[in-house]
Parts: sequence; C-alpha cells; structure tokens
Amino acid sequence: MCLEATPPPPPSVTRRGVLAGAAALAGTVAVSGTAAAASPTGTAPGAGAPAGGDLVIRGGTLLDPATGEVTENAVVVITGGTVRAAGREGTVTVPRGTEVLDAHGQWVLPGLVDAHIHLSTAAEARDALHQGATSARSGSTTFYQDIAVRELARHSPALAPRLTAAGVFVTPDLGDTVLADPDLTPLARLKDGVRSAEALRRVVEVNLARGADVIKTRVNERAGLPEQDPLAQVYSYEQLAEIVAAARRRGKGVLCHSYSEQGCHDAVTAGIRSLEHGAFVGERTLREMRRRGTYFTPTLTAIAGLAESTNPVLAERGRAYLPVLKRAVLTAHELGVPLAAGTDSSGGTVRPIGREVELMRAAGLSALDALRTATTGAARLLGTERTVGRLTRGYAGDAILVPGDPLSDVTVLKQPTRVVRAGVPV
Repeated sequence: MCLEATPPPPPSVTRRGVLAGAAALAGTVAVSGTAAAASPTGTAPGAGAPAGGDLVIRGGTLLDPATGEVTENAVVVITGGTVRAAGREGTVTVPRGTEVLDAHGQWVLPGLVDAHIHLSTAAEARDALHQGATSARSGSTTFYQDIAVRELARHSPALAPRLTAAGVFVTPDLGDTVLADPDLTPLARLKDGVRSAEALRRVVEVNLARGADVIKTRVNERAGLPEQDPLAQVYSYEQLAEIVAAARRRGKGVLCHSYSEQGCHDAVTAGIRSLEHGAFVGERTLREMRRRGTYFTPTLTAIAGLAESTNPVLAERGRAYLPVLKRAVLTAHELGVPLAAGTDSSGGTVRPIGREVELMRAAGLSALDALRTATTGAARLLGTERTVGRLTRGYAGDAILVPGDPLSDVTVLKQPTRVVRAGVPV
C-alpha cells in the first residue's frame, strides 16, 4: 500500500489544532497562563514577545569554555536577556538600579546544553532548567509536546530551556503516535509499518509542517526495552537516505538512534547530522564522521542508568555497553569527531546534564573538553553557537553558578546553586 495520492499536510492544522492539543498534553498553556503555547509565534494574539530580564551577576569566578579563560571577581551585565558586557570588576560599567545576583564564592558559567532529552511536560522542562540545562534539543515526543514546550520557552524563558524540537519519531511502528495527527492516521493501515519511501517522506513532511526543527529517526532497536535487541537493524541505508533527503529539502538535519557498527555506518553515510548513543560505533565510521562533520551524542548517562536498572537484562546490558561506549567517546575525541552532551532523559525522570559532563570526563576527556561538550560543542550542533555556550557580549543571558572549580572537579556541575535563563534567576 502506498501513499502517493495523499496531499501534502496543511500547516494550518498545527496552528489551531495539533499544537494546541500538544500544549494541553504538556501542560504548557496552564503554566504560561496564556494561549501563547498554541501560537505559531510563541506569543498571545496581539501581544509582543516579552523581553528577557535585566540582571548583573557580580563577584564570581567567570569561566569561558571557548577559550578556557578564567576571570576572578567578574561582572556579567545582562540587559533584555542578552549579555551586554562581561569582565573583571572595575572594567565593566554596571547600570544603576539593575538587580544584582551575588556570586561571591561561586564559579559562573554559561548555561549548559542537553543535546538529547525528551521533554513532554512543563514539569520536565522546569526540572531540566533547574538542573542547569538552559538550552536543549529534543529526542522526540509522542504527540508533539516538545513543540509546545519550545513555544513555552519562547514566551516564558524562566519556565523552560530554549528547545530545538524534533516532533514525533520516524520509526517503523508509530504505535499510538498515529493518533497525534490526522495526517498520520492513514499510516496505521500499512501492513509493514513506516518503511516505504512514501511513508518515510510522509512522517518527515508532517513533522516539518507541524513545526519540528529537526527530524529524529532510528537505525537500531532500543536498549532500554529488555525484549528488544539494540543491535538489530530496523532501517536500511536506503531508507535512512530517504529520511535525510526529505529533511534536507526543508533545510533540516536528522538525529539517529543507533547502536551497532553497521547501523552507525549506514546512518552516517546516509547523511545524518548526529549519531545518538552509538555504543558499538567503530573507527571506520568515526573517521567518516570526522570527514563529514557528523556529531556524536553518546548519552553516557542513559547507558550508565541501564546498569543501575532493577531489570537483570537491562542491568547487564548497561554494564556491558558502558565501557565500550566510553572507549568510543575517547576514540572519537582523539580523532576530532565533534561531541555533544545529552542525557536522554525521559519518562518523567530528568537527569542533570552535569552528569553527562562527568561521564565525558571519566571517558578520558579533559575537564575543559568535557565541559565544551555541554556548552560550545553542543551549541554548534544546535546551530546556536553565536548565542549559546558562552557569557560574552551578544550571547544569551543564560548562566549557572556552581560552588567550586569545574576544571578541578566537574561533579559540581550536577548541582548548580543558581540558574539564570535570559537574565531571569529561576
């Protein structure tokens, strides 16, 4: 059965129906107190987008991940949610009357980036933000809730990380996701699931019509389900290339859930933007990733979490996969493959992005390089490297305060003492 006669999905469905439903599921309309989460611009009808806050962060030790430069007794001036100046006390003009956040005894860093997280509710978005993730990239949701969370973040920055949304998963078995959108329901009658070129294009096209920023797909089964084999391949090179091509026609990239070496290689050569998990990625594929500039988001936190599972199959899987993945991360770093930190948090449990930095360090990266995977490196993957990942003029006023030197002990990143999002302490 094919879908060639199906007309393109109308973008108008997003604006009044699908996204409004997603906002209700995510709880973002109630939290924001407006209809903004269902608006295509992220603002209530007739209202302008609210500016960020004005804030001065004063007295801490400022670390710039891009250069490794450390500035003691620093001042960061944020106006309208954007950094206007940063430097040593006495070299920066502090506006009169601006709220001051005392950072004495603290280290001040840019807000962290979680490049793989599943945010389906406003509560999860708030938890991620409070744990230091001021920016994030979705790893997909079931009913477009991430798109609603993205709009919440645009309207009310102090309630959610700025989010790059992936919409719904391009996967052979959509399950209940076919109920997320009237333009997906015809796929429910496909005997073999979402496998034909027409069906693959359809899911991509519907996602993009609904406002997805990136496309998420898989090449292997899941590690977190004991009945599945994470090394079993579900899409071929040709199918993955079809997904990539459909996304590229709209200027979007693809992130791909992967485990086996052959699956990883097929995904990378098909043109994905980033490889997710990738426990058994081999050196030939890593070299291809370096050549293409493909990112590696290993989600060490998720694999370490498997090792702590009460399910014996998952616990053994996690114990077996984690050391292999750590070696892959170190090899990738040594070869020059760009790395991005992601926790793969889902199901209501949000893990601190600082834990992923800790595991990057444990894999063999220096503390500064590990930190970069959650700041400047992840920002480049998200396409926000000119506004996210540093605290310098023109960048977003997103910051975390931590109680110690992260270059000596990266574990301090797991429990920020304060978080600032767009100039607003949260």
